[in-house]
Amino acid sequence: MPAGQRGRPDAPTRTQFNLGRALPFLVLALAIVADLSTPDRERFDRLLVAAPALAAVTWSVRGTIGIGLLAIGARTLLSAIRGDFAAAPELAANLTVIAGVTAAAAWVSRVRTRYEQDLRELTAVAEVVQRVVLRPLPEHLGRFDLHLLYVAAAAKARIGGDFYEAVRVPGAVRIMLGDVQGKGLGAVETASVLLGSFRAAVDEAADLAVLADRLDEGLARYGAWDPDSDAAERFATVVLVELPDGEDVARLLSCGHPAPLLQHGAEVEPVDFADPSLPVNLAGLADSHHRIEEVSFGPGDRLLLFTDGVSETRDRTGTFYPLELRLRGWAREPAGEVPALLHKDLAAYGADGLDDDVAALLVVSPPEAR
Repeated sequence: MPAGQRGRPDAPTRTQFNLGRALPFLVLALAIVADLSTPDRERFDRLLVAAPALAAVTWSVRGTIGIGLLAIGARTLLSAIRGDFAAAPELAANLTVIAGVTAAAAWVSRVRTRYEQDLRELTAVAEVVQRVVLRPLPEHLGRFDLHLLYVAAAAKARIGGDFYEAVRVPGAVRIMLGDVQGKGLGAVETASVLLGSFRAAVDEAADLAVLADRLDEGLARYGAWDPDSDAAERFATVVLVELPDGEDVARLLSCGHPAPLLQHGAEVEPVDFADPSLPVNLAGLADSHHRIEEVSFGPGDRLLLFTDGVSETRDRTGTFYPLELRLRGWAREPAGEVPALLHKDLAAYGADGLDDDVAALLVVSPPEAR
């Protein structure tokens, strides 16, 4: 199972699609049965025209035309059963209407299928971009386990303004999780620049302070290269983590980001940043300095990194999501289940569901050495 949790409504969508494909045949069957089981003065054969119209929603052009021909055949058969060929003008008019609706439905079906093809191609491109910009995290990195929750706020989007990365470097594992100010494509652009800067510097940076400086420099260079870019005007909060080999500690640096939660057994508490740095791209507003915090992180401990899409979710009364309380309640749950529990609970807690990008990364030091 990949180290990620993303909500996708595939099953309900597939069920609705299958019902939509069956609906034209249901209309045909009901119209025929109703027409045959009622007196001649009560005519239900006029409902047959609805079948090709409904077919345009889910069937191809050929399928729509085929269902239209079935409707024409059913109308002719009903006339033959009732023996009312004397009313030939009425029959011809009804068949003409069905044929006209079928032709219009076929055109609608053609437009729809072209749109769906374009959408499939765009979705395929989005999936490639996602894998390049936000690469899937491994379930295990070094001696640590990683469990990710990532949900973009925009409908059908796969990438938002939240970003993450985890890399194995000589002697340690280094992790970044951040949140770009604002939403939309500009936020995605800024996130991609910061991810590129992180990947370029993560191996060579002497410590997290140097790495944080590289993030600032990378965004500044990008803004100088393309001053009209929306990315040049945005800032981002970032938390950096270093997990050294052979030491039961975690080193953290916060650039204006919400403090991660550290879990020792059943106890959960936020990491105390005595002097957090300014967000990335705002360092020029004050003297640039970075203070690295070091906390104990031994076997069985968990560290939850998250963005404000988690901590600032509100219920209908305006109360913030009680993340620390929830994490304490899930202390005995398998670590791999926590992202799914968090996703479900956030969606139920929010007054409007999830209306912001959400990223949460649970880093686990397994109880036994691997």
